[in-house]
Amino acid sequence: DRPYHFAWPGPRTGEYLDLSTDADERWLQYYGLPTLRTPEDLADWLHIPIGKLAWLTLRTNDGHRPVSTEASHYRYQWIPKRSGGWRLIEAPKEQLRLVQTQILREILDRIPPHSSSHGFIAGRSIITNAEPHLGQKFILKLDLQDFYASVRYARIVAIYRSFGFSREVSIWLARLSTTAVPWSLQFPTRDARSWTFHAYYAFHLPQGAPTSPALANLSAYGLDVRLAGMAAAYGLNYTRYADDLTFSGPGRAFPSLREVIPFANRIIRSERFRPNQKKAKVIRRSQRQTVTGVVVNEHLNVSRQEYDRLKAILHNCVKMGPSSQNRGELADFPAHLRGKIAHVMLLNEDRGLKLLEIYHRIDWSR
Repeated sequence: DRPYHFAWPGPRTGEYLDLSTDADERWLQYYGLPTLRTPEDLADWLHIPIGKLAWLTLRTNDGHRPVSTEASHYRYQWIPKRSGGWRLIEAPKEQLRLVQTQILREILDRIPPHSSSHGFIAGRSIITNAEPHLGQKFILKLDLQDFYASVRYARIVAIYRSFGFSREVSIWLARLSTTAVPWSLQFPTRDARSWTFHAYYAFHLPQGAPTSPALANLSAYGLDVRLAGMAAAYGLNYTRYADDLTFSGPGRAFPSLREVIPFANRIIRSERFRPNQKKAKVIRRSQRQTVTGVVVNEHLNVSRQEYDRLKAILHNCVKMGPSSQNRGELADFPAHLRGKIAHVMLLNEDRGLKLLEIYHRIDWSR
């Protein structure tokens, strides 16, 4: 008999495989996670019928891939990168977004990330990411190429398994957390032969899903452990904010960078990520040192470039109306600007107050 909905028959015997019996409830209890063994358990926990769960995971599709962009549970948008190339934003539609939000809040947020990781984690920020590098004689910045697209479906299954979930539930959770683009998706350039574009055809973490930042951080846990260990061996500091890796240290460690950079790149590759060679950069104390947009030469400060850019936007809002500056058509543009000003205020109160004074002169009825 079929042990649960959507159980698969074995390839040789034809008997149904029961992949629900290998949950490790000790880990589930340790992390305070729900006890889920079967797809029915998962559907009940999500408060949706089993049929809708199968629909959200494209379980009934051949290859589990959306047949078209219209049939997909994601909306697609290509955005040009500042450094060149393109980034695909894959934003889940409402029903899948609600499911992913529950997975984030009641599962992923309960798993502690590595202490070196600072991106998209409660209580951590670009400021906590920058603080360890304050006043150092040199800073080394490395970058992971196509961070989200590098994290594949099999790795996500393994992450959910490590929490203690059964193999069957881990497969379903991974299906809810990853996607592959339909074959019909239009690419922004004719040359769609690059690794970046091909990576989207495999099941990967979608940039735009609520679950992706937490899963990306967890997938990089081993990377953080090894890079933090390497940094300690060389007397360096190490932090990671999403795909931005930062090392810093005293001048006496500078010559060892000839060893550090290739060593770090080998670790990155062995952890199944790709180093972005074009973005590797060493910044001396005599230069302006920034880490995730925060100046760290002598004290934490906002960069002049960022301050001037925000000041210009606010001035234009006063002169021409806020709609002229809301190029991204943000639903709550005032809150967006207040958040930017609050960030400046944390780093430089005087500059933040100047920006706030301009903000209060904006006529929001225009």
